[in-house]
Amino acid sequence: MKFSKATDYALHIMLFLGNAAREGKHIGVQQLAEHQGVSPTYLSKILTKLVKAGMVESASGANGGYRLKRNWENISFLDIIHAIEGTASLFDCGLNHGPECLVQRVMVAAEEEMEAYLRSQKISELIKTASFSIS
Repeated sequence: MKFSKATDYALHIMLFLGNAAREGKHIGVQQLAEHQGVSPTYLSKILTKLVKAGMVESASGANGGYRLKRNWENISFLDIIHAIEGTASLFDCGLNHGPECLVQRVMVAAEEEMEAYLRSQKISELIKTASFSIS
């Protein structure tokens, strides 16, 4: 199974913003881009999705930037993945068997277990162990 690079960046962005939230700071897109080693333009597209999902807010001005919007202790890996990838199933049987397809049943059950695990994994748990500074 493979998620896009955007999901990888989004998970790391949320970790970085969560660490900044402990200090009450907004983080600029340039600083996030430098930390991730990716272009600010590309990162802005990811941040836009996180803003639309209601997890991040942006503020303009001298002290502007991005910060977590909602209670970050409750943001799960699945929330972030869905914000970037959407909620469509990873597996879609190419044959016209309908919902009774035995292969699809196994794949959907596996996906449900994976989603339950990712839903239980909170970004806040990683933030507690994060060891980088915001400067």
